Amino acid sequence: MRTAAVVGTGLIGTSVALALAERGVTTYLIDRDRSVARTAAALGAGTARMPDAPVDLAVLAVPPGSVAAVLEEHQKGRLARTYTDVASVKSPPQADMEARGCDLASFVGGHPLAGRERSGPLAGRADLFGGRPWVLTPGPATEQVALGRALELVRLCGGVPVVLSPEDHDHAVALVSHVPHLLASLMAARLQDGAELSVRLAGQGLRDVTRIAAGDAALWTDILATNAPAVAEVLGDVADDLAEVLRALRALASVDAVTARSHPAATELAKLLARGNAGHARIPGKHGGTPVTYSSVRVVLRDRAGELARVLADASGTGVNIEDIRLDHATDGNTGLVELLVAGGSADALTAGLRRHGWLIHA
Repeated sequence: MRTAAVVGTGLIGTSVALALAERGVTTYLIDRDRSVARTAAALGAGTARMPDAPVDLAVLAVPPGSVAAVLEEHQKGRLARTYTDVASVKSPPQADMEARGCDLASFVGGHPLAGRERSGPLAGRADLFGGRPWVLTPGPATEQVALGRALELVRLCGGVPVVLSPEDHDHAVALVSHVPHLLASLMAARLQDGAELSVRLAGQGLRDVTRIAAGDAALWTDILATNAPAVAEVLGDVADDLAEVLRALRALASVDAVTARSHPAATELAKLLARGNAGHARIPGKHGGTPVTYSSVRVVLRDRAGELARVLADASGTGVNIEDIRLDHATDGNTGLVELLVAGGSADALTAGLRRHGWLIHA
């Protein structure tokens, strides 16, 4: 692949363009808002103009409800020899393309399973797709050259290709992406009218649960509306579980605390929570591998410049590999905690090493 065009320079489009430009592909940036395309270009993602001749591949980085219309427009304008998209819903756009008479031989649907809670070109990262699944949904009419170009795109962006039918894709992402986002948003919405004191007590657990609720509301409205059948099916099962939880809690609310411990409703709650444990254990670990249970070392930080860099430098000096990092700010604004996650029995060595450097470890 020598040339490419990215249509839509938000988070995903800009990240694709940055990855391609980094690999030496001449990339053209197209957006209805030309200032957004110019911003992406200023980041090094490519050139904010139309190409003079058809490019090898055009990547349509637009909302699911717009994919078919954008494909029709650019196929008529001969923007590219082959086309793919990155939308998170596949079946309805595919049906719309067929209804519009688009050339499906030169098109293969695509969806990288990567993202951030931030949006826009400034949130773009060339390494966003590294090691992440990238679903491709070729249809019966898809020519081999189009599939080959899409596979090359995935390789250049560092993704891991997964081939699915559009229907299987939409049911899968409803379960692992769309419904989780909706539930995070519903929980975050409860905070809007919550008492100020209650919200100030929020810790890392609430931040983890609601982090993705910060995503672009207009984009997610389009996604949920386009994939409504699959989302409704999964959400219906969640609603059944919630109804069961509500019945159990109301039963427990009617008895005293001692009786509640042995009440049948408590047993039902325990079963539901155990199902949650089992489901969580199925989520793949790093690089798609077997999930690993990490140990946590929580270090108290003073709120001053360079404090995080210092603790990470001292942690590095212990020789312990840090698998993940989480930050939690205290409500007084003067201190915070950094949680360093490490594998196996490395926590003791890390704790001892940091204490030698004078760091206060939170038990």
